Amino acid sequence: MSTVSPYTLLSRSSECKARRGELATLHGTIQTPVFMPVGTLGTVKAMTPENLVEIGAQIILGNTYHLYIRPGHELIRSFGGLHGFMHWDRPILTDSGGFQIFSLKELAKITEEGAAFRSHIDGAKLFLSPEDAVHVQEALGADIMMALDTCIPYPASRDEAVKGTALTRRWAQRCRDAQSNTGQHLFGIVQGGMYADLRREAIEQLVEIGFDGYAFGGLSVGEPKELMEEMLTTCADHLPADYARYLMGVGTPEDLVEGVYHGIDMFDCVMPTRNARNGMLFTSQGRVVIKNACFQQDPLPVDPACSCYTCRHYSRAYLRHLFQNREILAYQLNSIHNLHYYCSLMAEMRQAIEADRFLAFRRQFYEQRTQPFTP
Repeated sequence: MSTVSPYTLLSRSSECKARRGELATLHGTIQTPVFMPVGTLGTVKAMTPENLVEIGAQIILGNTYHLYIRPGHELIRSFGGLHGFMHWDRPILTDSGGFQIFSLKELAKITEEGAAFRSHIDGAKLFLSPEDAVHVQEALGADIMMALDTCIPYPASRDEAVKGTALTRRWAQRCRDAQSNTGQHLFGIVQGGMYADLRREAIEQLVEIGFDGYAFGGLSVGEPKELMEEMLTTCADHLPADYARYLMGVGTPEDLVEGVYHGIDMFDCVMPTRNARNGMLFTSQGRVVIKNACFQQDPLPVDPACSCYTCRHYSRAYLRHLFQNREILAYQLNSIHNLHYYCSLMAEMRQAIEADRFLAFRRQFYEQRTQPFTP
């Protein structure tokens, strides 16, 4: 197990908490802040690994729960782990499955021992303990593994939050104890619901156990944006400065900018690919709904300021035509654009922090969104 933080702080803003760093893993060093495309089942939907490399993805995310159910971690291990199985030679982070078990709570029963649940595919009875979650992720070959946690819903009473946070802490210790000396990193997950004092207490307990990085879980679960930012504002500074900080399942471009502003290093979200499949595209001026009739004869790229493959080669009119006819190519081209936008946004933020002009970048980011979109 690692005893030294794999994260290196390179620079920080003199105006806010934004920071620039590097995170060393078995499959390469990640430049932070970073966005991780979500590849739940060992694939980022509609994207080839070559597409991901071209748009600048440094690391992708897989999911323990789904891969444990199908096709199974032992089969994936036999192919050299997820890297060999899916033809991806860059870092991979795997979520422990805690959020999926939470979201499928009608199929699951949480006890001290772990999570007993039924497969959402065929109803088969399954069980995942904290130790199982680590061993499955080791078999998957993840560069960064997540400790199994129990997600706290919103709203939740203080008593519910206290009990859920305490269980996550006990599971975290068991995950750390179960970890093998493989060079894979294990991150602890901070729970606590919407109670800042519980989250600060959880941070202290996880740091005492000692992890390779720390994540905020249980946010973006239906709470108001203001409350999520309040949790970040009051808790981010309590995370150790020399370890990577990961905000799980977040979010919009605005969420990424605000997260970096508060000192967060890592993000993931299904939003860019899910919205791409629904015809919503992210641009420097805001969102574009490509099915709208105003784009029917539009010869311009989705975003004239974008250099992605889609914007270099295809018009808004063509993308609208593909989407209206439910052509598979629509999902791929839209996904390429959205993920390129997200990865480029993170690259711009890294440059702004290095130049110590993050507040100016943030101000310009929002100003662009107040301008009328060019039809």
